[in-house]
Amino acid sequence: MDLLEIVGGSRLKGTIPIGGAKNAALPILASSILVDGETVLRNVPDLADVRQMLLLLARLGVKSERDESGALRLRVEDEMNSHAEYELVSKMRASICVMGPLLAKRKRAQVSMPGGCAIGDRPIDLHIQGLRALGAEFDLVNGDVLLHAKKLKGTDVFLGGRFGASVTGTANVMMTATLAEGRTVIESAACEPEVIDLANYLNACGARITGQGTPQITVEGVEKLEGAEHSIIPDRIEAGTFMIAAAITNGDLELQGARMEHLRAVVDRLRRIGVIIERSEKGLSVSSARRLEPVDITTQPYPGFPTDLQAQAMALLCLADGNSAITEKVFPDRFLHVGELNRMGAHLRKEGPTVIIEGVKRLVGAQVMASDLRASASMILAGLIAKGVTRVHRVYHIDRGYERIEQKLAKVGANIRRARE
Repeated sequence: MDLLEIVGGSRLKGTIPIGGAKNAALPILASSILVDGETVLRNVPDLADVRQMLLLLARLGVKSERDESGALRLRVEDEMNSHAEYELVSKMRASICVMGPLLAKRKRAQVSMPGGCAIGDRPIDLHIQGLRALGAEFDLVNGDVLLHAKKLKGTDVFLGGRFGASVTGTANVMMTATLAEGRTVIESAACEPEVIDLANYLNACGARITGQGTPQITVEGVEKLEGAEHSIIPDRIEAGTFMIAAAITNGDLELQGARMEHLRAVVDRLRRIGVIIERSEKGLSVSSARRLEPVDITTQPYPGFPTDLQAQAMALLCLADGNSAITEKVFPDRFLHVGELNRMGAHLRKEGPTVIIEGVKRLVGAQVMASDLRASASMILAGLIAKGVTRVHRVYHIDRGYERIEQKLAKVGANIRRARE
């Protein structure tokens, strides 16, 4: 098992290219099940989660290969298997995205209940509710969700949940509705850029989807989808993480490909903290003032502050000059990184879904344990500025969502290396 070893104190300066968005790539890869002919996807990141999805798709009869340009080519070669088994699905929650495409194209989907990061309970009831509304029959068999339908019909589907719209639920219903008979209207749909990217790809394949990026998405069913070429959008969470890396090290980074329009809530909070963010020719330039102001942050569904940047923002606010508060409204239990940051000298106090952050003058290096993907990133950010050596264990979490993060950071001045336990 690998760990990351970081010697803190280096100022970051240079250019970092932002890779393709993991959370856009995974449902788009799953949607290849729907398509006749070849799909060509560009800017697909080489991540553990992407490789896991490709393994699952291979089991479901989808052949994939990267060509000389780095583009990923996919084609359905066998439609006999509709069972996404526990062995693969348990390792990655986004595997649930194959449920809708299997149901729509093969009229049967048997999918093991998904796994993923330890960030709290994430039920799939909205997925099932939406697919049943389209005409699927549902059963639970030996821990697998079993859905089947002779015919799917468009209808009105409401996807509002306790903590807002479901992103993967919206993706599943939208993919299924592309091949359903008639019109489907998805109310309280997720508005994330990743949902827009999926809709744009499906439209390129011949789907008829409108309203993506708003709470109401309309899908007019078509008879079939044909393969198309598409480039995955840049990863806004990776961009946000490196924005915070620039801020926490008092650095100066240009983030190539980062899009301001995907990060407005993040930009607003970071500017209040004292981070200087400007559009550049290649993307965004990020630097920071020496004094960091305290600020309050509340995570919300898009376009609010993303839950996937909560842990990273907490690492930054540990060094603010005063008291801050972060309230988690999407996954209220997503605070396993609090104890690890306290081990590095932070003063954090959890009160329900809120963490009170008392700024300190410095953090100190320590042995820390990553509990999930984004918590891993917060440990690395804290290590960049901590006095001494920080060793981040269980970095297989970070490899799920950041492509060669240690190499990107090292190229802009970080003293960081990957080692074996």
